[in-house]
Amino acid sequence: QVRLVESGGGLVQPGGSLRLSCAHSGLAFEGYAMGWFRQVPGKVREFVARNSGNGEYTYYSESVKGRFTISRDNAKNSAFLQMDNLKPEDTAVYYCAADKFYRGQYSDPSEYDLWGQGTQVTVSS
Repeated sequence: QVRLVESGGGLVQPGGSLRLSCAHSGLAFEGYAMGWFRQVPGKVREFVARNSGNGEYTYYSESVKGRFTISRDNAKNSAFLQMDNLKPEDTAVYYCAADKFYRGQYSDPSEYDLWGQGTQVTVSS
């Protein structure tokens, strides 16, 4: 059974950093683009970042560009989201997602085939 498992969330003060990880089991990792999304209660799931299977292409939402960095280690079947200079508005449940066949809508959650269970990130003083 293929699973995505996120880790690394927690409570951090404004201006701080966190690094989220997403691990796969039973997945040919390099064949999937990876995305990160976030969601707060009562709102739609929001695109954060994406990179291609070989890591060559990356995309970020305007709200995190310059502060967040997406990366991956295909040999370890893992993806990462480094989050720096965190703001209270970054508070959300963060999800990683895997996309096997790109249909041209990288910021749309329906583009992605597999999802993790989410990890809470809280930015507060």
